Amino acid sequence: MAVPFSLFCLFLLTFASFKCAYADANLTQPSPTPINRDLYHSSSDLIEEIKSLVHRHPDKLTLETMKAVNRGYEAEITAVTYCRNRKESDDRSKFRILLSFGQHGRELITTELALRILSILSEEQFLPKINRATLDSILDKVVIKVVPMENLNGRKLVEAGDLCERRNGRGVDLNRNWGVDWGKKEKVHFGHLFL
Repeated sequence: MAVPFSLFCLFLLTFASFKCAYADANLTQPSPTPINRDLYHSSSDLIEEIKSLVHRHPDKLTLETMKAVNRGYEAEITAVTYCRNRKESDDRSKFRILLSFGQHGRELITTELALRILSILSEEQFLPKINRATLDSILDKVVIKVVPMENLNGRKLVEAGDLCERRNGRGVDLNRNWGVDWGKKEKVHFGHLFL
C-alpha cells in the first residue's frame, strides 16, 4: 500500500519543524523534570543499599568492585554473586547466570529491579504465590552474578540532569560497543500502515 503524498508531506513538515525547534537546543542542560526520588534510589544510595544487603547475608551473597582506568577515564562496576549455601557446596558444577542492569545511564528502573532481585534471593522479600521449596531446589543448582549498575558514570550524568543520556562518561553506548558490524546501518523495517 502506497503512502499518500499529502501524508508524506505532513510527515516531512512535522519533522522539519521539530528539527528547527530543537536543532540549536542545548540538550545537555539540566532537565526541568527531576528524577522522582520516591521511586528511584540515587546511584550512591542504591550501591550502599546493596552493600548493606550483602553485609547482612554473607552466607549467600558476596560483593566485588572492579575498577579500570584508560587514558584518564575511570570506570567502576560493582557485582554481587549469589550462591545458596555457598560455604557448604562445591559451586563448580552449578549453572552460571549473569544478570546485568543499568547498561544505559537513563535506565533507572532496571537498577531498582536488580535491588529487588537481590532482596528476594536473600529472602528479605518474597514472591507471592511461589512455592519456596521449589524455588530453593532451583536456586541450589545455580550461581547468579548480578551487576546492578553497569554504567555508573552514565547514571551520574543522568542524575546531574541529562535524563536522556544512554552513553557512559566517554560517550560510548555500551549496548552497541561490540566488535561486530561496525559502520553498518541497520535496515529500517516499516510495519503495515493503518490510516
